Amino acid sequence: MINLIWAMDEDNLIGNKEKIPWHIKEDLLYYKSKTEGKVVLMGDVTYFSLKGYYKNKNLPYGKIYLATLDKNLEVSDTNVEIIYDLDEFLSNYKEDIFVVGGLMIYKLSLKYADRLYISFIKGHHEGDKYFPKIDFDKYKLIWENETDVVRYTIYERDD
Repeated sequence: MINLIWAMDEDNLIGNKEKIPWHIKEDLLYYKSKTEGKVVLMGDVTYFSLKGYYKNKNLPYGKIYLATLDKNLEVSDTNVEIIYDLDEFLSNYKEDIFVVGGLMIYKLSLKYADRLYISFIKGHHEGDKYFPKIDFDKYKLIWENETDVVRYTIYERDD
């Protein structure tokens, strides 16, 4: 099952200069509860942004598939496999995986998504990366929980 997980504000904003435009501890804990130790897919910009927080430690995922166009890319984590053709990878992938960003990876992965884990951050924030428009007619809401600052949702493909 291909799962996309992300947080966005009321304007579909997801990023600001390669970082998350807010710091909401409860949402970080939610994200961690869904992805820690799991197989994930991310782009190289997201990988290096996260490595800025984790420095010399491995990222807290099981296996990491790292999508890039850079044929010379080298990474230090031992649980990383580099992939160059995202469409080929996703069209043939059969196990559970969480797509964790960034923007281009989300855009290319959305058509393959079986589930969407969306944290709707309340309010408007400053940033430069916006999630593409989602056709929610293709999905059904299967779970939600709301707090003062976030509405957590899970949508499942409805076809």
